[in-house]
Amino acid sequence: MKKHLFICSTLMLALIACGGDKKEDKNEEPATDTAKTEEAKAEEEAPAAMPDSATMMKNWSDYMTPAEMHTMIAKYNGKFTAEVSMWMTPDGPPTKSTGIADNKMILGGRYQESYYKGEFNGMPFEGRNILGYDNSKKKFVTTWIDNMGTGVMMYEGTWDEGKKAILFTGKMVDPMTHMECEMRETFTFVDDNTQVMESWCKCKGMPEYKSMEIKYTRKK
Repeated sequence: MKKHLFICSTLMLALIACGGDKKEDKNEEPATDTAKTEEAKAEEEAPAAMPDSATMMKNWSDYMTPAEMHTMIAKYNGKFTAEVSMWMTPDGPPTKSTGIADNKMILGGRYQESYYKGEFNGMPFEGRNILGYDNSKKKFVTTWIDNMGTGVMMYEGTWDEGKKAILFTGKMVDPMTHMECEMRETFTFVDDNTQVMESWCKCKGMPEYKSMEIKYTRKK
Protein backbone atom coordinates (compact mmCIF):
# COMPACT_ATOMS: atom_id res chain seq x y z
CA MET A 1 0.00 0.00 0.00
CA LYS A 2 2.82 2.40 0.90
CA LYS A 3 4.49 1.74 -2.45
CA HIS A 4 1.26 2.54 -4.31
CA LEU A 5 0.81 5.78 -2.30
CA PHE A 6 4.38 6.82 -3.07
CA ILE A 7 3.91 6.24 -6.80
CA CYS A 8 0.60 8.12 -6.81
CA SER A 9 2.12 11.06 -4.88
CA THR A 10 5.07 11.24 -7.27
CA LEU A 11 2.79 11.25 -10.29
CA MET A 12 0.64 13.99 -8.70
CA LEU A 13 3.69 16.19 -8.07
CA ALA A 14 4.84 15.66 -11.64
CA LEU A 15 1.42 16.65 -12.96
CA ILE A 16 1.36 19.79 -10.79
CA ALA A 17 4.83 20.73 -12.01
CA CYS A 18 3.79 20.27 -15.62
CA GLY A 19 0.69 22.36 -15.00
CA GLY A 20 2.76 25.17 -13.52
CA ASP A 21 5.04 25.30 -16.54
CA LYS A 22 2.25 25.12 -19.04
CA LYS A 23 1.82 28.91 -19.34
CA GLU A 24 5.48 29.35 -20.30
CA ASP A 25 5.50 26.55 -22.92
CA LYS A 26 5.65 28.33 -26.26
CA ASN A 27 5.62 25.03 -28.18
CA GLU A 28 2.23 23.98 -26.88
CA GLU A 29 0.35 21.62 -29.20
CA PRO A 30 -2.84 23.02 -30.76
CA ALA A 31 -6.14 22.02 -29.18
CA THR A 32 -7.89 18.99 -30.62
CA ASP A 33 -10.38 19.80 -33.37
CA THR A 34 -13.58 18.66 -31.66
CA ALA A 35 -15.61 18.80 -34.85
CA LYS A 36 -13.22 16.45 -36.69
CA THR A 37 -13.14 14.08 -33.73
CA GLU A 38 -16.93 13.88 -33.59
CA GLU A 39 -17.07 13.35 -37.36
CA ALA A 40 -14.58 10.45 -37.19
CA LYS A 41 -16.51 8.90 -34.29
CA ALA A 42 -19.75 9.15 -36.24
CA GLU A 43 -18.16 7.40 -39.24
CA GLU A 44 -16.96 4.54 -37.00
CA GLU A 45 -20.41 4.10 -35.46
CA ALA A 46 -22.30 4.31 -38.75
CA PRO A 47 -23.95 1.02 -39.78
CA ALA A 48 -22.25 -0.96 -42.53
CA ALA A 49 -23.70 -0.57 -46.00
CA MET A 50 -26.16 -3.35 -46.82
CA PRO A 51 -25.36 -5.43 -49.91
CA ASP A 52 -27.95 -5.62 -52.68
CA SER A 53 -30.56 -8.40 -52.67
CA ALA A 54 -28.76 -10.52 -55.29
CA THR A 55 -25.56 -10.50 -53.25
CA MET A 56 -27.43 -11.39 -50.08
CA MET A 57 -29.15 -14.33 -51.76
CA LYS A 58 -25.80 -15.59 -53.10
CA ASN A 59 -24.24 -15.25 -49.65
CA TRP A 60 -27.06 -17.32 -48.15
CA SER A 61 -26.76 -19.93 -50.89
CA ASP A 62 -23.01 -20.24 -50.24
CA TYR A 63 -23.66 -20.48 -46.51
CA MET A 64 -26.17 -23.32 -46.79
CA THR A 65 -24.44 -25.42 -49.48
CA PRO A 66 -22.24 -28.32 -48.29
CA ALA A 67 -18.72 -27.91 -49.63
CA GLU A 68 -15.25 -29.47 -49.55
CA MET A 69 -14.94 -29.67 -45.76
CA HIS A 70 -18.35 -31.33 -45.44
CA THR A 71 -17.27 -33.95 -47.98
CA MET A 72 -14.15 -34.62 -45.92
CA ILE A 73 -16.22 -35.09 -42.75
CA ALA A 74 -18.60 -37.47 -44.55
CA LYS A 75 -15.71 -39.83 -45.40
CA TYR A 76 -15.78 -40.87 -41.73
CA ASN A 77 -19.38 -42.06 -41.68
CA GLY A 78 -19.81 -45.51 -40.20
CA LYS A 79 -18.97 -47.31 -36.97
CA PHE A 80 -15.65 -46.83 -35.17
CA THR A 81 -14.18 -48.48 -32.09
CA ALA A 82 -12.81 -46.03 -29.52
CA GLU A 83 -9.83 -46.51 -27.19
CA VAL A 84 -10.06 -43.84 -24.48
CA SER A 85 -7.40 -42.56 -22.07
CA MET A 86 -8.45 -39.90 -19.55
CA TRP A 87 -6.28 -38.01 -17.04
CA MET A 88 -8.01 -36.44 -14.02
CA THR A 89 -4.78 -34.76 -12.81
CA PRO A 90 -1.59 -33.71 -14.65
CA ASP A 91 0.63 -36.30 -12.98
CA GLY A 92 -1.86 -39.10 -12.36
CA PRO A 93 -2.26 -42.34 -14.32
CA PRO A 94 -4.86 -42.40 -17.12
CA THR A 95 -8.22 -44.10 -16.77
CA LYS A 96 -8.75 -46.47 -19.71
CA SER A 97 -12.06 -47.38 -21.36
CA THR A 98 -13.50 -48.41 -24.72
CA GLY A 99 -16.57 -47.58 -26.72
CA ILE A 100 -18.27 -47.46 -30.11
CA ALA A 101 -18.96 -44.32 -32.17
CA ASP A 102 -21.61 -44.44 -34.92
CA ASN A 103 -21.23 -41.51 -37.36
CA LYS A 104 -23.71 -40.30 -39.97
CA MET A 105 -24.32 -37.11 -41.93
CA ILE A 106 -27.61 -35.35 -41.20
CA LEU A 107 -29.67 -32.45 -42.58
CA GLY A 108 -28.64 -32.95 -46.16
CA GLY A 109 -24.94 -33.57 -45.52
CA ARG A 110 -24.42 -30.34 -43.55
CA TYR A 111 -23.46 -31.88 -40.20
CA GLN A 112 -22.11 -35.16 -38.91
CA GLU A 113 -23.86 -36.64 -35.89
CA SER A 114 -21.79 -39.06 -33.82
CA TYR A 115 -23.50 -41.26 -31.25
CA TYR A 116 -21.04 -42.64 -28.70
CA LYS A 117 -21.70 -45.53 -26.35
CA GLY A 118 -19.35 -47.11 -23.82
CA GLU A 119 -18.63 -47.06 -20.10
CA PHE A 120 -16.79 -44.86 -17.62
CA ASN A 121 -15.72 -46.01 -14.15
CA GLY A 122 -17.94 -49.06 -14.53
CA MET A 123 -21.02 -46.99 -15.41
CA PRO A 124 -22.84 -46.81 -18.74
CA PHE A 125 -21.76 -43.77 -20.74
CA GLU A 126 -23.31 -42.29 -23.85
CA GLY A 127 -22.96 -39.01 -25.68
CA ARG A 128 -23.75 -37.21 -28.91
CA ASN A 129 -21.47 -34.98 -30.95
CA ILE A 130 -22.43 -32.66 -33.80
CA LEU A 131 -19.57 -31.66 -36.12
CA GLY A 132 -19.95 -29.14 -38.92
CA TYR A 133 -18.16 -26.52 -40.97
CA ASP A 134 -19.52 -22.98 -40.96
CA ASN A 135 -19.11 -21.66 -44.51
CA SER A 136 -19.61 -18.08 -43.32
CA LYS A 137 -17.10 -18.13 -40.44
CA LYS A 138 -14.72 -20.43 -42.35
CA LYS A 139 -14.43 -22.47 -39.16
CA PHE A 140 -15.35 -25.90 -37.89
CA VAL A 141 -17.96 -25.99 -35.12
CA THR A 142 -18.69 -28.84 -32.72
CA THR A 143 -20.94 -29.53 -29.74
CA TRP A 144 -20.95 -32.37 -27.22
CA ILE A 145 -23.57 -33.60 -24.73
CA ASP A 146 -23.60 -36.76 -22.61
CA ASN A 147 -25.46 -38.53 -19.80
CA MET A 148 -22.91 -37.49 -17.15
CA GLY A 149 -23.64 -33.79 -17.32
CA THR A 150 -26.30 -31.18 -18.08
CA GLY A 151 -24.16 -28.72 -20.03
CA VAL A 152 -23.24 -28.35 -23.68
CA MET A 153 -19.59 -28.14 -24.72
CA MET A 154 -19.04 -25.90 -27.76
CA TYR A 155 -15.79 -25.44 -29.68
CA GLU A 156 -14.69 -23.65 -32.83
CA GLY A 157 -11.68 -24.71 -34.86
CA THR A 158 -9.55 -24.18 -37.95
CA TRP A 159 -8.03 -26.66 -40.37
CA ASP A 160 -4.26 -27.28 -40.22
CA GLU A 161 -3.26 -28.75 -43.57
CA GLY A 162 0.23 -29.73 -42.38
CA LYS A 163 -1.13 -31.73 -39.44
CA LYS A 164 -4.25 -32.92 -41.27
CA ALA A 165 -6.13 -31.87 -38.17
CA ILE A 166 -8.81 -29.54 -36.86
CA LEU A 167 -7.48 -27.32 -34.08
CA PHE A 168 -10.37 -26.56 -31.72
CA THR A 169 -10.53 -24.11 -28.80
CA GLY A 170 -13.28 -23.45 -26.28
CA LYS A 171 -14.20 -23.12 -22.61
CA MET A 172 -16.00 -25.26 -20.08
CA VAL A 173 -16.92 -25.09 -16.40
CA ASP A 174 -15.31 -27.84 -14.32
CA PRO A 175 -18.34 -29.40 -12.53
CA MET A 176 -16.21 -30.43 -9.53
CA THR A 177 -14.61 -27.02 -8.83
CA HIS A 178 -17.03 -24.69 -10.69
CA MET A 179 -13.98 -23.04 -12.25
CA GLU A 180 -14.05 -21.98 -15.90
CA CYS A 181 -11.33 -23.77 -17.84
CA GLU A 182 -9.78 -23.08 -21.22
CA MET A 183 -9.84 -26.07 -23.52
CA ARG A 184 -8.09 -26.96 -26.75
CA GLU A 185 -8.49 -30.02 -28.87
CA THR A 186 -6.65 -31.51 -31.83
CA PHE A 187 -8.74 -33.79 -34.03
CA THR A 188 -6.38 -35.55 -36.43
CA PHE A 189 -7.46 -37.39 -39.58
CA VAL A 190 -4.71 -40.03 -39.65
CA ASP A 191 -6.07 -41.97 -42.63
CA ASP A 192 -9.45 -43.00 -44.04
CA ASN A 193 -9.97 -45.46 -41.19
CA THR A 194 -8.33 -43.73 -38.23
CA GLN A 195 -8.90 -40.53 -36.24
CA VAL A 196 -7.20 -39.35 -33.04
CA MET A 197 -8.71 -36.77 -30.68
CA GLU A 198 -6.43 -35.16 -28.07
CA SER A 199 -7.70 -32.68 -25.50
CA TRP A 200 -5.85 -30.29 -23.17
CA CYS A 201 -7.27 -28.41 -20.18
CA LYS A 202 -6.09 -25.27 -18.37
CA CYS A 203 -7.96 -24.13 -15.26
CA LYS A 204 -7.24 -21.03 -13.19
CA GLY A 205 -4.01 -21.30 -11.22
CA MET A 206 -3.01 -24.57 -12.88
CA PRO A 207 -0.71 -25.39 -15.80
CA GLU A 208 -2.21 -26.80 -18.97
CA TYR A 209 -2.26 -30.58 -19.08
CA LYS A 210 -3.45 -33.31 -21.43
CA SER A 211 -6.81 -34.53 -20.16
CA MET A 212 -7.98 -36.98 -22.82
CA GLU A 213 -6.97 -39.00 -25.86
CA ILE A 214 -9.30 -41.10 -28.03
CA LYS A 215 -8.19 -43.25 -30.93
CA TYR A 216 -11.02 -44.08 -33.35
CA THR A 217 -10.58 -47.07 -35.68
CA ARG A 218 -13.13 -48.03 -38.30
CA LYS A 219 -14.95 -51.28 -37.54
CA LYS A 220 -14.50 -53.97 -40.16
